[in-house]
Amino acid sequence: MAKYLAQIVVMGVQVVGRAFARALQQEYAASQAAARARGRSGQQSAAASSITGMSLQEAQQILNVSTLSPEEIQKSYEHLFKVNEKSVGGSFYLQSKVVRAKERLDEELNIQKQEQNQQSQQNPET
Repeated sequence: MAKYLAQIVVMGVQVVGRAFARALQQEYAASQAAARARGRSGQQSAAASSITGMSLQEAQQILNVSTLSPEEIQKSYEHLFKVNEKSVGGSFYLQSKVVRAKERLDEELNIQKQEQNQQSQQNPET
């Protein structure tokens, strides 16, 4: 009886191990494909995230913006900055988060402008 139980346990571990190895390979392949798709802009964006210490998604959530339009970012920034002023009972910590989020989104807008300039230089219209 113990022999059969041991065989069942070993077979179960093998099945789970193989499934885990396959899932790991698929995840690795998917992350490599995503990295290739992001290309150079992804590297610049990742560098900006590491410098500012904030991801693009986090910055968008803080400023409550869904698109990267300069007008929407500025409007949200001004509102949140005023609301969190210390003189009106706001939080300096939250105010600094708002500033950092705006800096991160501004950096992303600059990266996108650089990409557009490079593409227009590579593909001049005749």
